[in-house]
Amino acid sequence: MPTAGPASTGHSPTPAEKPLRADARRNRAKVLDVAREMFIAEGMSVPIDMIAERAGVGVGTVYRHFPTKEALFEAIMTHWVEGLTASATALADADDPGAAFVEFFTMVVDQSVGSKGLHETLIAAGIEPEAAYGELGRQMIAAMDVLLTRAKQAGAVRRDVTVADVKALITGVTAMRAYGGNAQVTLDVVLAGLRPAGG
Repeated sequence: MPTAGPASTGHSPTPAEKPLRADARRNRAKVLDVAREMFIAEGMSVPIDMIAERAGVGVGTVYRHFPTKEALFEAIMTHWVEGLTASATALADADDPGAAFVEFFTMVVDQSVGSKGLHETLIAAGIEPEAAYGELGRQMIAAMDVLLTRAKQAGAVRRDVTVADVKALITGVTAMRAYGGNAQVTLDVVLAGLRPAGG
């Protein structure tokens, strides 16, 4: 589960850098999505040329965006956090705040299981994932806090639950799934425990 950390300059473009064209942005996002899926399904040793082939781009395109595999790993995690933030933001105005909170909680758990190996790979490469998220991590936590606050106001979540509690619970459920526990039972128990008494 990502958390906010010190801002990193590794992802922020300098003023002199030109923004990517629309087609280049699409290619970059496609590479990141495909690479994440392949790393999760097949392990971290997947060759770059296989990722390029599956993404429908040339190998040179991949290396142009990500000169090293470590850079690709780091970009995958950042792209993931950006996607979670966008999902949380999109759910912020949902008609049913309780259902929106549960949807996001479940989404993060589902996606975090596969991201564990990527986190470990970054750490082994000397990159601290939490610090790499920087401002993106803070934005995601803020967006999640909005969902939690609305769910509490709607009476769908206990009022004493904090966003730190939610992060810890997501980490626990993710660990249970990753190590072969009964995923659905664990998730159901945790979500039930988040509801107000008698709710």
